[in-house]
Amino acid sequence: MAHTNGGCSLALIFIIVLLLVKANIDVCKRGDVTVKPSRVISLGSAVNISCSLKPEQGCSQYPSVNRLILYKFDRQIHFLHGHFLSSQVTGLPLGTTLFLCKLACSKNKEFRICGAEISVGVVPEQPQNLSCIQKGQHGTVTCVWDRGRDTHLYTAYTLQLSGPKNFTWQKQCNDHYCNHLDLGINLTPELPESSYTAKVTAVNSLGNASSIPSTFTFLDIVRPLPPWDIRIKCENASVSRCILQWRDEGLVLLNRLRYRPKSSRSWTLVNATNAKGRQDLLDLKPFTEYEFQISSKLHLYKGSWSDWSEPFRTQTPEEEPTGTLDVWYMKQPIDSDRQQISLFWKNMSISEARGKILHYRVTLQEVAGEKVTIQNITEHTSWTWIIPRTGNWAATVSAANSKGSSLPARINLMDLCEAELLAPRQVSAHSEGVDNMMVTWEPPGKAAPAVQEYVVEWREPHSGSGTQPSLNWLRSPPYNVSTLISENIKPYSCYEICVYALSGDRRGCSSIRGNSKHKAPLSGPHINAISEEKGNILISWNEIPAQEQMGCILHYRIYWKEQDSNSQPQLCEIPYRVSPNSHSIDSLQPGVTYVLWITALTAAGESPPGNKREFCLQGKANWSVFVAPSICVAVVIVGIFSMRYFRQKVFVLLSALRPQWCSKEIPDPANSTWAKKYPTVEKMQLPLDRLLTDWPTPEEPELLVINEVLHQVTPVFRHLHPNWPDKGQGVQGHYTSEEDTGYSASSLPPPKALIGETGQLVDLYKMLGSRGPDSKPGHLASPVTGLPVDYLPTHEGYLPSNIEYLPSHEAPITDPLEELKPQHISLSIFPSSSLHPLTFSCDKKLTLDRIKMGCSSLML
Repeated sequence: MAHTNGGCSLALIFIIVLLLVKANIDVCKRGDVTVKPSRVISLGSAVNISCSLKPEQGCSQYPSVNRLILYKFDRQIHFLHGHFLSSQVTGLPLGTTLFLCKLACSKNKEFRICGAEISVGVVPEQPQNLSCIQKGQHGTVTCVWDRGRDTHLYTAYTLQLSGPKNFTWQKQCNDHYCNHLDLGINLTPELPESSYTAKVTAVNSLGNASSIPSTFTFLDIVRPLPPWDIRIKCENASVSRCILQWRDEGLVLLNRLRYRPKSSRSWTLVNATNAKGRQDLLDLKPFTEYEFQISSKLHLYKGSWSDWSEPFRTQTPEEEPTGTLDVWYMKQPIDSDRQQISLFWKNMSISEARGKILHYRVTLQEVAGEKVTIQNITEHTSWTWIIPRTGNWAATVSAANSKGSSLPARINLMDLCEAELLAPRQVSAHSEGVDNMMVTWEPPGKAAPAVQEYVVEWREPHSGSGTQPSLNWLRSPPYNVSTLISENIKPYSCYEICVYALSGDRRGCSSIRGNSKHKAPLSGPHINAISEEKGNILISWNEIPAQEQMGCILHYRIYWKEQDSNSQPQLCEIPYRVSPNSHSIDSLQPGVTYVLWITALTAAGESPPGNKREFCLQGKANWSVFVAPSICVAVVIVGIFSMRYFRQKVFVLLSALRPQWCSKEIPDPANSTWAKKYPTVEKMQLPLDRLLTDWPTPEEPELLVINEVLHQVTPVFRHLHPNWPDKGQGVQGHYTSEEDTGYSASSLPPPKALIGETGQLVDLYKMLGSRGPDSKPGHLASPVTGLPVDYLPTHEGYLPSNIEYLPSHEAPITDPLEELKPQHISLSIFPSSSLHPLTFSCDKKLTLDRIKMGCSSLML
């Protein structure tokens, strides 16, 4: 089966060859084309081209009918009637030109006879700059040369190498564009100083040329292989001494190495002799990624450097940070006693950080006490704390990596705008492209020489979302009065820009708002409330969202007009700084319904209207309408109550409105068991002080002596306590007037005088317990006032003193002067309990069945 397949393949190949031969024969079966002197000519030579028909290949028996045409590519250059045509051609270009001969028997039909290709070229130039190298000790010899101009012809290059001991080796290159050739042999280092000679020869149809022989030794042509296995080692994990190591071929004598930081384009070059695969590096920077490459050479003066090794990249160890942080701050009062301090600092550069910053250490301390009060460690570049508003405070911030901490940056937390004389003047901001703003200012007048530096701060306005807006700042020397800010600047955003002048611990500031690019706001403010205040209306609105402001808002416009009115609306324009979200209007008419809306303006134009609200002003309240009648009513009431008659009527009315428990029937003491057992009392002592639970008792209880007295006799009241002072003096808060001492028979008795047992009822209690207008608790009242004693207190209640009066045999005598005395009015419906314990003496017996108890009416 295998033999069958092999035979079929050979047969197929044979058939294909026959077809090709037949096709080649068929191409020129009608005739021949000849070229003289040659089909390969030098540039500028002429050539004769002949075309002849073979016998019996014409159109007819008459030669005049055959028409032969010579084509140069597709362009006809010559024709002739007959069996033969010849033409001389000149000015052929470099390269190959195709000529065709055709037979035309009619105008529309042509037959191809034959064709020829003519090549135009030049003689090879002498090869130049022949050089040979051997890559590595075990590589092969390869030579290169410059072959010169293109011959446009097939050219063969032959490389020949000869050496000691009749050594000869050659090799031919058949490539059309050949300019290098690998001989495939290796030169050994046994005879490093032996000479070798190389020569290259170029040959084509027009001629040949040979190069100048190149002579060299083994050391001249051997190029070492690039070093490999590169690594670096730093002692004690410090960049103070790092060792670069690599591997090389054994005959290498010289090395050169180059290195650079990854972010740099310039190289640092170091040459090393007899390095033996290691080199100390003393100037590397910490925590920096470096790129290293190494090259080698066999001899100081002979040979060539190897190719650079593959790049080796590594990062050096860390070192403790250097330099100090750039720290700034912001103060915000919370209340009268506290303030919020926000500290901000910038990231250190790579050269300053010298490692990965792990955290920042923040301290707050009072300047006077120099006592650290607050310490904190944070991974962020900002920190906020609340401290008292009293005292001067200072903050320090330092950065730390795995090797140590930087020097603390100290800043005194003074009020940023306290020194008005240091405030910069004429602060302005204008756009410098899409992402830049130029801030300019003027020095603060006479205080300009004291300025040590300027700080330009910018931030987006607080959005109210609860997140602290990012703070950015730049420091500028005192001789600069402008700066370009480009960090974190976005188009169509408004920024609060503040310029601070610093002089020691004093600061002055001026601020402005600015944007890098602006256009009209996308929407209008939203009115959230309209209220009436003292005849005016107060309009409050929400600010436009920051992403729709499209720049800095300069003004607000409030429009209003009457509802359903076609007239032009009135408007009020308010600067943004004056009223950012509320404003009062006083030009509206009461009782009229108005429609109001608000727009916002930037430097580029006005926003669309916000929401519309309707409002009707109710009018101003006339307080005089309520005040005047109230004053009149008060005057009338005071006048009425200044009259005694009306006062008595009012108190009678109040007595009628007393609680029912006060009017409840009280049992008659005459029916008590005690009254029946002791019907007659010669002399009775009532220890009232035992009944007065709330009265401060003296050392011995005072007794109240009750005597039966006829109406002709003037009772005498006297105090039995031997230690009481004379008149006008008080004891233990009590006051005794002159009238308390007694009165004579010639004095006028009080109304309803005391009456004896002979049918006259004695009102024993009319002279007790009544108090004058100036009496105090515990004072004994004057009996001259004639006011009844409402109750005598006991431990169970009160002993009533309103006894029913029997008609007197004599008409009561009224002293006209007594009516003129000022009357004391008691507004209380409850009886007084501040009675002195007294002792009454009666010459005759007094029975209790003559005494009745009841609830007295309100006394005037």
